[in-house]
Amino acid sequence: MADVSRTAPGLPAVAATLLARLDSLAAQMTARIRDEIDFYVVSDDVPDSSLAASVQDNLRLILRALIAGEPPDLAAAHATGRERARQAAPLPEVLAAFRVGFGALWAAIAAEARASRAIDDAALVDMVAEVWQLAGDVADAMTAAYRDAVAEMMLRDEHRRSVLVEALLSGEIADQRSLWETAHALRLPVEGRFLVVAAATPEPGREALPEIASRLDASDIRSAWRLQPNQQIGVLSLPPSATVDGVLAVLRRTNARAGVSPLYSALRETPQALQFARLALRGLGEGEVAQFADTPLAVLMAAAPAEAGQVAARVLGPVLALGDGATLVDTLECWFGAGGSAGEAARRLFCHPNTVRYRLRRIEELTGRKLADPAAVAELSAALQALRMLP
Repeated sequence: MADVSRTAPGLPAVAATLLARLDSLAAQMTARIRDEIDFYVVSDDVPDSSLAASVQDNLRLILRALIAGEPPDLAAAHATGRERARQAAPLPEVLAAFRVGFGALWAAIAAEARASRAIDDAALVDMVAEVWQLAGDVADAMTAAYRDAVAEMMLRDEHRRSVLVEALLSGEIADQRSLWETAHALRLPVEGRFLVVAAATPEPGREALPEIASRLDASDIRSAWRLQPNQQIGVLSLPPSATVDGVLAVLRRTNARAGVSPLYSALRETPQALQFARLALRGLGEGEVAQFADTPLAVLMAAAPAEAGQVAARVLGPVLALGDGATLVDTLECWFGAGGSAGEAARRLFCHPNTVRYRLRRIEELTGRKLADPAAVAELSAALQALRMLP
């Protein structure tokens, strides 16, 4: 700060006089801020005592700087910035309050200078820029402290949210009260329409779905996320107007590889839904998004993945051992999807129906299971689904 006292030698005496009237001057400034700044008019987030204390502290540091002709101690400005950030006061409104306060201070300086004849009008005009530079320095210090405090709070809140999401995903929340408190902190309901998304990260610690929370929020879908080394996991709460297809469309636009659970209705069921989402993720190619098949057979296999894998190996192992085993398995899957119609399967596979029938006969020979036998068909279907779920 420039030595304003050189421009106006009488300024230290004026500042000393105002410092002696600090309480009344601060009260007048506080009342003006309450009257003129909308946030302070309608909000109780900043109590009168907090506003009055910060006005008095900042006024004191400026007056002392003017008396000493030295740069001010900015501790009060830093404290104000951090406190307003914690009180969630909008930064533009806080800066507006500083402008009102500085305007009132300059008016008081000018009035006292004229009344005491300590500074003539020409000197007052000359010192305007330097006094307002001092005001700018104080406002800048407050702004920097405000932004630092906001960044710290966001980091702390994000860490807490991440821990709560991990507890929700792992099933560590034991009682209903803890579940309610977790749901409240994550802005999720306890009952509703939920999905879990598991997306493969491109590298450890890097998000697979950047800005996904804001994208979903645009559709009124609330979500809470946890970044793990190899996966980004999210719990989504869908409003009645949202659809699963809409969520899948948003995920596909990210070009990430993601598995999605079936819809579920109770937040407590999140750990099981995560298992389903991770099963849906398995075997997906780059940029593919798939939802776990919500069928009784799929749920049973998800509950016993090791046993399901053994079923797939025992039933389809002889087929998979062949060089063209994958083609035979694809044909079998297409035949099931076509409702057992060789003609429809051939149309989907772009081949002749006799080719489909030939491949199906080879599967019968290799597995020892006839497609005319309902029990054999059930075993083949189960083995095929296990293979797709647990490649």
